[in-house]
Amino acid sequence: MIDLKQVLTDIVKSIVDHPDEVIVTDNTNGDTVNLTLTVAPSDMGMVIGRNGRIAKAIRVIMKAAAGFDGKKVNVEIK
Repeated sequence: MIDLKQVLTDIVKSIVDHPDEVIVTDNTNGDTVNLTLTVAPSDMGMVIGRNGRIAKAIRVIMKAAAGFDGKKVNVEIK
């Protein structure tokens, strides 16, 4: 079983300037995992990326990781 919360935390901590301020909260509802990502305001641009490309890539990786367990995942960035 893959820990989706840890996967998201590791990905985001590797691309931000303030990895100690990365917070991921988990809300599991059956087969759907809702992850809320909170980063420092100065790191928000790095996580979202130009035209949202990095945010989309993060969501694609998370959906692929969740697929191994037969789950669905939603990633919200705050």
